[in-house]
Amino acid sequence: MADTYRDWSEKLPLALWGYRTSMRMSTGATPFSLVYGMEAVLPVEVELASLRVMSESQVSEVDWLRSRYDQLGLLDEKRLAALDHVQGYQRRVARAFNKRVRPRNIEEGDLVLKELRGNVFDYRGKFRPNWSGPYLVKKILSGGAAYLMDLDGIELAQPTNLDRLKKYYV
Repeated sequence: MADTYRDWSEKLPLALWGYRTSMRMSTGATPFSLVYGMEAVLPVEVELASLRVMSESQVSEVDWLRSRYDQLGLLDEKRLAALDHVQGYQRRVARAFNKRVRPRNIEEGDLVLKELRGNVFDYRGKFRPNWSGPYLVKKILSGGAAYLMDLDGIELAQPTNLDRLKKYYV
């Protein structure tokens, strides 16, 4: 929307207004409605006198204040509904992600290879090895980590995440 690199600050309020008044997929509501308890009146609705603006303009001030107070009373319920929607959305995203995850059936006593990560300088460059080992799985922890031991019986000091291991077949 910006014409030059200097006028972006003039367009920022418009972009923020668009963000705050558009529906979020994760919550099922607009950020504006979760804060203020009602949908924002767009400037075009005031200019062209939409049905919502016309119906609110014919209501007396006392009745409008009473209905607004009722809307604010229901705000906590609306936020709880949004929280429930977020949790369902996260479950759907996790289910879609977990479809592609391959389970690693690693048990104690298995031989495994450990993935080598990091930006360690290696003169071999892209030809450096990606896996080290084999290691023997000594103990598997409940959080998804394992203590490893090399074939000489020397135990590694730090546990390793199971995602960084793969089975080694002899």
